Amino acid sequence: GGAAFVLVYLAFLLLLGLPIMVMEFAIGRAGRLNIAGSMRVLEPVNSKWHIFGYLGIIGNVILMMFYTTVAGWGFAYLYKEVTGTFNGLSPEEIGAAFGTFLGSSGELVFWMALTVIMGFFVCSLGLRAGVEKISKFLMSGMFIMLLILVFKAVTLPGASAGLSFYLKPDFSNFNWEGIYAAMAQAFFTLSLGIGNMTIFGSYIRKEHSLTGESLNVMILDTLIALLAGLVIFPAAFAFGVDAGSGPGLVFVALPNVFNHMMGGQLWGSLFFMFLTFAAMTTVIAVFENIMAFTIDEWGWERKKAALRNGIAIFILSLPCALGFGPWSGFAPLGEGTVILDLEDFILSNNLLPVGAVIFVLFCTRSSGWGWNSFIEEADAGKGIKFPKRLKPYVSYILPLIILVVFIKGWIDIY
Repeated sequence: GGAAFVLVYLAFLLLLGLPIMVMEFAIGRAGRLNIAGSMRVLEPVNSKWHIFGYLGIIGNVILMMFYTTVAGWGFAYLYKEVTGTFNGLSPEEIGAAFGTFLGSSGELVFWMALTVIMGFFVCSLGLRAGVEKISKFLMSGMFIMLLILVFKAVTLPGASAGLSFYLKPDFSNFNWEGIYAAMAQAFFTLSLGIGNMTIFGSYIRKEHSLTGESLNVMILDTLIALLAGLVIFPAAFAFGVDAGSGPGLVFVALPNVFNHMMGGQLWGSLFFMFLTFAAMTTVIAVFENIMAFTIDEWGWERKKAALRNGIAIFILSLPCALGFGPWSGFAPLGEGTVILDLEDFILSNNLLPVGAVIFVLFCTRSSGWGWNSFIEEADAGKGIKFPKRLKPYVSYILPLIILVVFIKGWIDIY
């Protein structure tokens, strides 16, 4: 059942995600710069740890090379729901519409460009006036919409089966693939391993302990994800939709669900508005990290950085958007794969786990920043302290777990 995956995912989020997030926050707050700049400030003299920080920035760029296209799907489907594009269509027609949409390069590029423009516009306004203010608005609106949709979904006839699937643990069919997926998701959900959280650590005041701040972020992220599941699974079971249909569940199955609900156009619009808000909070966060790098390292003024980075990310995102249309014949990872799969593999199966191991080693080895320096920074301020007795686990066991994730990712490819 879905609850089995959720429980394993939460366990790995605490075991893997929490220590790495605290480390990213600590590196950022102590260095007061982007991941590469902060590691350069904190590393011992004549060492080269900061070179690995540049891999983190590259990881942020690669993430946006495909995430901007996927986020654009949310904008497109919000528009389609608001304008009633799916009204009266059969399930087969809605499924065909998704395939047609993916093959329409002009549409994909347009919505991807809109995502890039909106994201960098927010970042150009500054941290507090732009990133913080807009993110608070998006998160607040998303939470309210989610609560409304949860109430609607769980009261649908037949929704109880979806609730049982989602909330009742069943480990009888749970295998290694599910465990690995849970570990991988624990990394990907917060982009841990590419320094995405480092720049926000540089903005956290010394009055707050970083373990408490990390737990707050993880709790909010998990709460939103769990609420989204309370929308998707009861609705899917209520209308006989396959709960394991992947992206098709969102862009094919759910439009069918909304099409058969009273007031479905409204509920569909609200759902895709929530989806778009969720995607944009991630886009803005990663864009800010890229912006900070160019501002710190190259001395760019913020608005100039937003314009130049926006143009660069748009160009770099074109292969993914075109990979479903004119470049669909290029199957980088075998038959049936597209450019998005290659970019996702480079990030999720390589840069995220490799970067996570580097952060762990940097914060626990004397040749790097060192355990004592990390603990001093992490525990500064009021709040929950990082358990010092976890040093053996963090120093030796955690890197081995991450190594398993890395190796399994390559095994799956071949």
